[in-house]
Amino acid sequence: MTNEINWEETAARSSLGELVHRLVDTDDSRVLLFQRVVLGGVVLAHGAQKLLGWFGGYGFDATVRWFGEALHVPAPFAVLVILSDSLGSLALVFGLFSRFMALGTTLTMLGAILLFHAPNGFFMNWSGTNAGEGYELHLLALALSLPIVVRGAGAWSLDRRVAAWLRARTMQGSFFWGADFPAPPRV
Repeated sequence: MTNEINWEETAARSSLGELVHRLVDTDDSRVLLFQRVVLGGVVLAHGAQKLLGWFGGYGFDATVRWFGEALHVPAPFAVLVILSDSLGSLALVFGLFSRFMALGTTLTMLGAILLFHAPNGFFMNWSGTNAGEGYELHLLALALSLPIVVRGAGAWSLDRRVAAWLRARTMQGSFFWGADFPAPPRV
């Protein structure tokens, strides 16, 4: 056994640690809390339609099939949308990896606008006379998701708990998965 330090491995692990820190780092904003819970709750209902067939939805298999037939979206992307809208939204409500989950919602909303709703105009189809729904709801979802992507989950989030735990581990001189790393040599 050698006492040599693999600095490349240490740097790679430190980079991963920094990435995880950035992913979960947030402040105690109650505005972000409100945005996160509202966005997660609204999109979660749509996710339950897609995943479970609740609230008049198609369920998983039929939704994947509809994405392929109506939108010409490959099945793996349809599955990602379903997972983002369901499990991702649930994680968003609790504030777990919120930046990543909100990014999933952001990309889903952009895809919905570009692939389906833009030709129907801006407004929702209140009168039932248009071919489909407009994209105004999707813009509101984007307005809620983008600040979460940029600033994080806000108050009362699991991200804050994870970030605090990671900060404590880093201050103890150990990294995310518990391996101790010595300081790099001074030059």
